[in-house]
Amino acid sequence: MVKICLAGEGGQGMTYMQTLEKMSGVEVVSLAGGLEKDTAEFAEQWNIPHHSLDLAECVDQPDVEAVILTSPSQVHVEQAELVLSKGKHLMLEIPMALDLAGSEQLVDLEKKCGLTCMVAHTRRYSPMYREIHRRLRAGELQLHHILFQTYFFRRVNINRFGKPRTWVDDLLWHHACHSVDLIYWLLDDPDMDAWGQTGPDHPELGIPMDITIGMRSDKAGCIVTGALSFNHHGPIDVSTKFIGEETTLTVNSSKSEMRDPEGELVMTDAPGEAFLNQCREFVAAIEAGRKPATSFADCLPAMKLLDRIQTAIDAGYR
Repeated sequence: MVKICLAGEGGQGMTYMQTLEKMSGVEVVSLAGGLEKDTAEFAEQWNIPHHSLDLAECVDQPDVEAVILTSPSQVHVEQAELVLSKGKHLMLEIPMALDLAGSEQLVDLEKKCGLTCMVAHTRRYSPMYREIHRRLRAGELQLHHILFQTYFFRRVNINRFGKPRTWVDDLLWHHACHSVDLIYWLLDDPDMDAWGQTGPDHPELGIPMDITIGMRSDKAGCIVTGALSFNHHGPIDVSTKFIGEETTLTVNSSKSEMRDPEGELVMTDAPGEAFLNQCREFVAAIEAGRKPATSFADCLPAMKLLDRIQTAIDAGYR
């Protein structure tokens, strides 16, 4: 039985609890939260025997072997350092950090601690994206262009439950991180050119609300175009189009489906399947004493690509 401390009582914390309850051999025994009332209610809802606003206290609970951090992006590095210093295996929600320096710091810690250190790049565990990966490696798909989009409506700082957030989300280092890591993983090219531009910052949130991203892989012979917006009127829209020599495939993550050029359904992910695969990989890596598929080091190239995009934005491509 792998006993786990979960950090974060928000939307991602709920997603992990929904996933972990489907697994045998794991038990969440402690919850580290950020807001006292919400943390107590979450612990009661999911029958978690211990909860506290003190992460160290939660990690130190008897028999805790591993920690899943779903806390705000701004505290990932600090909290990851604490967890690893206490000798606990760690799965860290993306992003690893909000800059390259923090990401490299965590990779250095991973090398020194000898623990299972995993980043929750969930799309790598989706059967749909794995099928794209398989076709690429088998030579069945030669890509010319990848187009991805991530659209939200988030002009007010609230979470998915309609409650005020105590932190501000990041469109580049969090939401674009999903797609940039996916593209790096699919094309296997850490040296891609990458650049970006942003629209104006939100007057209250202080973050850009619209971003476009360009990438180019000479190795794969493929260009990449990305668009992200917090100004989108309508439901969440997350999709990726793969334009290849042989076919065009569109993966709609919001609907968990892949379609061909005629709009015919190619395959789907079962509800929560990618998260379940991800959590199983974390536990399996712990039990086998091996490096997980999305270790800190394995995901660092994606953070370097994000840094190139950020550098281009800072240079004036706004």
